[in-house]
Amino acid sequence: MVIIQGSVPKDSERFQVDFQCGSSVKPRADVSFHLNPRFKKSAYVVCNTLQQERWGKEEITYEMPFKKGQPFETIILVQRDSFKVAVNGRHLLQYKHRVDLERVDTLGISGQVQIQAIGFVPNTGYEFCLELFTVNLSSSDSSDIALHLNSRMKSNTFVRNSYLRDSWGAEEVSQPEFPFTAGQYFEMLLCCDPSQFKVAVNGVHVLDYKHRVKGLEKINQLEIMGDVKLLDVKIW
Repeated sequence: MVIIQGSVPKDSERFQVDFQCGSSVKPRADVSFHLNPRFKKSAYVVCNTLQQERWGKEEITYEMPFKKGQPFETIILVQRDSFKVAVNGRHLLQYKHRVDLERVDTLGISGQVQIQAIGFVPNTGYEFCLELFTVNLSSSDSSDIALHLNSRMKSNTFVRNSYLRDSWGAEEVSQPEFPFTAGQYFEMLLCCDPSQFKVAVNGVHVLDYKHRVKGLEKINQLEIMGDVKLLDVKIW
């Protein structure tokens, strides 16, 4: 996984992020994944692959999450069959591999863009034996848990519940699909609306959970535990 933080200048016309097979200029190195936001005229994002100095067929995404004059955070997840790209916490696109991943050894960024930070989260390369992890939202002045999210990896079940007045309520388990995969990065967003919590994983809405407690303003604790490696937590 690669995390890129930067900003787009107000006069930017385009920039690119390239996952390259080496750094040769002449002849130009093959590019496994070319991510190219373009702002001139209509804004769109081009993805492509360069092999033997020839570009393949472009894949175009007309949703443009990069904004002139604004910062961005791009997360590129490298999976076995594809690259997945998220920008500012929202899934943008998926690009299937056209080149053997083992050949990729260079990251190139060029064009009209300002880069503040680049981070790499390597694949650990070992077997994962995970059972579950839990996220709780609660209040410090009681034992009540307003939102209990329990991801059970063995059964592929994402359980939701509340702990009120010293007892658990009825579990909610229905979901279209299980959003987590052992050994892979994820980004979870929790949004508290007046009537419910909304949960998204990797930019995709996963579930709604209607409030079972009153006095939501008293929720001031976030607890995360279990089989999970925590990289970052942000609160808006």
